[in-house]
Amino acid sequence: MNMVSREAHPVAVIGAGPVGLAAAAHLAERGLPFIVFESGEGPAAAMAEWGHVTFFSPWRFNVDSAAGRLLAQSGWALAAADLDRDPTARELIDRYLAPLAGHRLLAPHIRYASRVTAITRQGMDRVPSRGREGRAFAITVEENGRTARTYLACAVIDASGTWRSPNPAGAAGVAAIGERELGDRISAGIPDVLGKERHDYAGKRVMVIGAGHSAMDCILGLRRLKQQVPGTSIIWAMRSVPDDKTFGGGAADQLASRGALGARAKLAVDAGEVELVAPFRVQAFSRVGDMVAVSSEEGRQLTAGRVIVATGFRPDFSWLSEIRLDLHPWLECARELGPLIDPNEHSCGDVPPHGVKELAQPEKDFFIAGIKSYGRAPTFLMATGYEQVRSIVAALAGDWAAAHDTHLVLPQTGVCEGLGHVEADGCCGGPAITNADACCKKDEIAKEKGEAGCGCGAAKRDAAIVAAE
Repeated sequence: MNMVSREAHPVAVIGAGPVGLAAAAHLAERGLPFIVFESGEGPAAAMAEWGHVTFFSPWRFNVDSAAGRLLAQSGWALAAADLDRDPTARELIDRYLAPLAGHRLLAPHIRYASRVTAITRQGMDRVPSRGREGRAFAITVEENGRTARTYLACAVIDASGTWRSPNPAGAAGVAAIGERELGDRISAGIPDVLGKERHDYAGKRVMVIGAGHSAMDCILGLRRLKQQVPGTSIIWAMRSVPDDKTFGGGAADQLASRGALGARAKLAVDAGEVELVAPFRVQAFSRVGDMVAVSSEEGRQLTAGRVIVATGFRPDFSWLSEIRLDLHPWLECARELGPLIDPNEHSCGDVPPHGVKELAQPEKDFFIAGIKSYGRAPTFLMATGYEQVRSIVAALAGDWAAAHDTHLVLPQTGVCEGLGHVEADGCCGGPAITNADACCKKDEIAKEKGEAGCGCGAAKRDAAIVAAE
């Protein structure tokens, strides 16, 4: 890094979500000046939009090391009982990210309602090479929706995420005919069908498009809504016919909530509570009275009152047009990272440790971290992002030994998008959702299959008897 630039300008972090704030914590711990730009009104604003969703991963995987050390200085700590419990996104914000953003070493350097609209080298577009690395980064920022301002930075860590750029429903990777025009009936991501968006889905025929964990989350939420409002019906459309891998690893999954999510989704289909249609490759949407007609490349047509497109997310590079990037040809991540995370070959659990070396771009001292760093690969877990920014910040500090000494232990089995709808307490992976006689998730799944259960209910009962005696 150019020494004059480092002394004159801070490191810019784009996004105050979990990974962006972790980057800030590592920068603060190493005494490097920094500034964080967050487009929302508070920390993790995008995550707040899916605050009702529960993470697959327990608390122990969701707290960054440097962030934990900073928070511990003010007495913050997680109870031992919480370490293996899965928090909701809202809980992660309230109990961890908001206190972190409010820390005295971070708070003065975070700019909220500050949307980055462009990044370039000061006085240069992407073409000139001579003297390029000696130029500061020029970051154009819209503040509070008003006239843009330019900030200068010696390095950039883009941890802006992908939540604002969902994949379209069209099977070929582009928006289906009519998809944009029917935006009032088509939602992306994971709507809060049991909470604030209940009125949009209760009693309606709802179609979910997608085969990943986000889609499964939607299916289980709608299943619970259907139990409360019997007039609700559910169609689940997948591009390909499901196989043994579609629903994940079940009880073999080292993240119990992730395994339970897939198992429950399959049970909902097997029980006839969900109409599964596959293959169904979306080609077009059209309005038919109060309904949406969805046509497929196979010549089928289905109708629904509401449609949820849960087909994942992709990175937005539109505001990085003047930054030199070398991207993997189909994943749109850093080229060297691509072979390590390709979902055609890997699950999240067998992704090797990686950091500044694999994330480097032709634009020196510009890095993409967090879920955006994975491009279109859906195999990201938050702990991966924490290790990425630890390595990047170590490199920016000149500590190359620490930067290249990457370590990452990830739970094995299945594709990971980081989210799971199931609740977060209980013995075997959390509490039962629909069966009041079941003591936990695994017990409920076993009983839904006609088996005796997981056995922990009897153990709890015996323990209670002993305690009462």
